[in-house]
Amino acid sequence: MSESVLGATLPADSPAAEGIRCSDAEREQVRAVLYTAAGEGRLTMDEVEERLARIEAARYRHELTGVTADLPGPERNSPGGWRPIMAAAGRTLAAELAVLLGRTPEPSPGRRRWLLALTVLIGLLITAAVIVGAVHGFGADGFEPHGLDAGPGGEIGH
Repeated sequence: MSESVLGATLPADSPAAEGIRCSDAEREQVRAVLYTAAGEGRLTMDEVEERLARIEAARYRHELTGVTADLPGPERNSPGGWRPIMAAAGRTLAAELAVLLGRTPEPSPGRRRWLLALTVLIGLLITAAVIVGAVHGFGADGFEPHGLDAGPGGEIGH
C-alpha cells in the first residue's frame, strides 16, 4: 500500500513515509476532504471537529492520511475550474424555467411567486433610485437641484 499526499507517492512501510513533515497546504487539502464528506452526509459535525483537531496536531504526512482513510478519495475525472459551476448554474436555470413555463410542478408552492415578487420589487426600487439620482444629481453637498434651464451652479436662469 502506498501513501499519496500532494501527488507524492511513497510506500507506506518505508521509513521515509513516516518521517516526512506535512505542510499547511497538505493540511488544507485534508480539511477540504473533510468538509466535502460532511456536506455529503458522511460525517457528523462532531466527527469533523474531532478530525480537524487531529489535523492541527499532525506533524507528519502519514498522520494526515489516517484522518481520511475511511473516506472516498476525490474523483479523478471531475473537471476543475468554472465548468462545474457553469453546469450547475445551467441546470438550475433550466429547472427554474421549466417551473415558470408550467412544464414541471413547483417544488414548494408559493415560494417562487414570493421570490419573483421580491425580485421585481427590488428591481423597481433600484430603477427609482437611478431615476432620482439622474434627475436631482449627486454632489459633494448632497442633492443638488438640476432642471432643464439650470445654470452651472444649479441656479435657475431667468
